Amino acid sequence: MLWNWQLSDWPAFSFDPGLLRETEERFLKGAGVVVGSMHHLDGDARQGIVIELISQEMVDSSAIEGEVLDRASVQSSIARQLGFVSDKRRSNPAEAGAAELMADLYRRYAQPLTDEQLFDWHRMLMNGRRDLADIGAYRTHTDPMQIVSGALHAPRVHFEAPPSDRVPEEMARFIAWFNENSPQGGAPMPAITRAAIAHLWFETVHPFEDGNGRLGRAIAEKTLAQSLEAPTLTALAATINRHKKAYYAELQRASQSNQIDDWLSWFAGIVLEAQGRTIASIRFLIEKTRLLDRLRGRINARQEKALIRMMAEGPDGFVGGLSAHNYRTITDAASATATRDLAELVELGALERAGERRYARYHLAIATNARGVTG
Repeated sequence: MLWNWQLSDWPAFSFDPGLLRETEERFLKGAGVVVGSMHHLDGDARQGIVIELISQEMVDSSAIEGEVLDRASVQSSIARQLGFVSDKRRSNPAEAGAAELMADLYRRYAQPLTDEQLFDWHRMLMNGRRDLADIGAYRTHTDPMQIVSGALHAPRVHFEAPPSDRVPEEMARFIAWFNENSPQGGAPMPAITRAAIAHLWFETVHPFEDGNGRLGRAIAEKTLAQSLEAPTLTALAATINRHKKAYYAELQRASQSNQIDDWLSWFAGIVLEAQGRTIASIRFLIEKTRLLDRLRGRINARQEKALIRMMAEGPDGFVGGLSAHNYRTITDAASATATRDLAELVELGALERAGERRYARYHLAIATNARGVTG
């Protein structure tokens, strides 16, 4: 089987130019909703949502590749990188490097893409690594760059990238295309279409020894930000992580042809879902602040602790809802006290109850509204 880069029409991707017209319009409209929602936040809250969203992006982008980062450490590092007030939490090299990359992306999204920027990002991402021959440089090894699964004695090859000696030429062509098709370039492309092609193209070349998935998603975020002329807060990696199996399947399918209508359609759906999650997160922050303000002086310390713990889960809330047992674990309350506390929170409109007795589960009253936002 030939891969897309081995075909005679590479890299002349073909697609229906009108395929995503409606989706592109919805994305631009949603971007306006994001801006409008952010205006409802004060300076501290706005900083908080920026840190939360971009740190979650890197945590989820790393999770897609099987690397687990501590979200609190990444948040703390990003706050320091962006010059916000931060605690003194120490981060390990991987977390510090990931935070540096995301902060750089947030600050320098508008700049043209260059080899040097990619090399900087790779050095940040590989911070602390000692097992790679090429860090901050394109790969040079002679072994095939393959994505495989299965047993070592009988691996299944899902994709094979161009050999290392072709990477500089391939990347020069990619970077020239990326900048030419930017909003400031000679042939600007719609936001989602350009992001989808950029991500697929970069992943096809797979120019680095490691970190290509995370860098490719950062490039997609850069693309969207350039089109919106603002640092993007689109929860792209977080959404891809929720559809990880489909993501890899769609990438593999797209690597077999340069006709990419199916890939564009799938990626566009992910972008809209990601934008909806961003809007939900912002509105959730607004509503949880209002809720805590309304309840101030009306709830006890146990109830406040439990609510804050639930709110830390974000718009999706506790998986399956909060049980009385969860409440006792969080607050150290006795059984009768937990029952009374929870009943009061329902009466105050802070929680919604579903089920009876030991099957009762509680959800934040604001969580359902946040989940319903689609932009």
